[in-house]
Amino acid sequence: MSNHQIHIFISHAWAYSDHYDILSSWIFEESWSVGQASLTFCDYSVPKNNPIHNALNDVQLKNAIYNQISRSHVIVIPSGMYANYSKWIKQEIKGSKTYNKPILAVNPFGQQKKSGVVLDNADKAVGWNKKPVISAIWNLYRG
Repeated sequence: MSNHQIHIFISHAWAYSDHYDILSSWIFEESWSVGQASLTFCDYSVPKNNPIHNALNDVQLKNAIYNQISRSHVIVIPSGMYANYSKWIKQEIKGSKTYNKPILAVNPFGQQKKSGVVLDNADKAVGWNKKPVISAIWNLYRG
């Protein structure tokens, strides 16, 4: 059995951190395998307790976020409508494109309205269910 260490950046708006918390628990707190491959996911996101939040200005924050994105294999972005209005989620999408990182859009809790900004830039989109999320991450990681 082969082991794959996959670096994941989960984008989120702090006002909707429950989406991050749920995705994080699915991805990082469970053991996953696909066929003969054992998957180990490493969190390259920016959680609330990360010192990136001590950045002195937007340029420092952007650089810190881009650093995390550059070291990630797959970028996961909830596709809630709030993403259309988030300056930082748009920056994270831009960083994903800059570093040629695949984007997985995840529709939170089966919401009817989805962010066009996220979906227009996503390489793949799935619903709010952990097995399709993991499967899509694996497929995007493998290219």
